Amino acid sequence: MAKFDIDEDAIRRLAAILDETGLTEIEYHQGDAALRVARGTTAVASYAPATPAAVPAGGTATAALVAADDAKHPGAVASPMVGTAYLSPEPGKPPFVKVGDTVSAGQTLLIIEAMKTFNPIRAPKAGKIGKIMISDGQPVEFAEALMIVE
Repeated sequence: MAKFDIDEDAIRRLAAILDETGLTEIEYHQGDAALRVARGTTAVASYAPATPAAVPAGGTATAALVAADDAKHPGAVASPMVGTAYLSPEPGKPPFVKVGDTVSAGQTLLIIEAMKTFNPIRAPKAGKIGKIMISDGQPVEFAEALMIVE
């Protein structure tokens, strides 16, 4: 079994960044090594609908169930980080993709701004954009479904 040296200073610095920014997790890669620091929270449970009967007819329970189904779709593109999603390269420019567009693997679908860095989110496979579940400038969470590539 290979020995794994733990860089406690790096962990402390990443934890401090979590405190400063309010993020729940952060991941750092250098070469073949990766370090991920996450803070567990019970707030995630608060996103689940209490009971379908408690929501008014035509309310958000249906939308929440559809969003959960979209996240399980085999072509779902999930957010790799917490940040703000932008559908176009800059304000006033056309979006990277629209519903119905054909994309190739690796093509930029959108960008997510996190800690003042713009990160391109690329298509994991070639296909057609079936659905876009976010709007321009919307805050997104880690693992949130952003689009579906069919």
